[in-house]
Amino acid sequence: MATDKNILTKGVKYLSGALPLLFLGPIIINSAFKNEKHPLYPYILGLGILIALAAMFLIFKGITTFVKSMFDGDK
Repeated sequence: MATDKNILTKGVKYLSGALPLLFLGPIIINSAFKNEKHPLYPYILGLGILIALAAMFLIFKGITTFVKSMFDGDK
C-alpha cells in the first residue's frame, strides 16, 4: 500500500483551508443573531451560513481526498 504524496498534500490543503472557516462561520452567525434589529441582519446571517457550509464542504473534500491518497495510491 503506497501513499500518493501529491494527493495527500492536496487533502491536507483542503483541511487547512477549512480550519479558519470552522471558527469564522459560527462567529458571524452568532454576531448576526446578537444584532437582529440591524438592517443587514439577513445578509450577515446568510454570509455566516455560507461560510459554515463551505467549511463543511472543504472538510468532506479534504477527508475524501486524504482517504483516496491512502487507498488508491497504488493505481
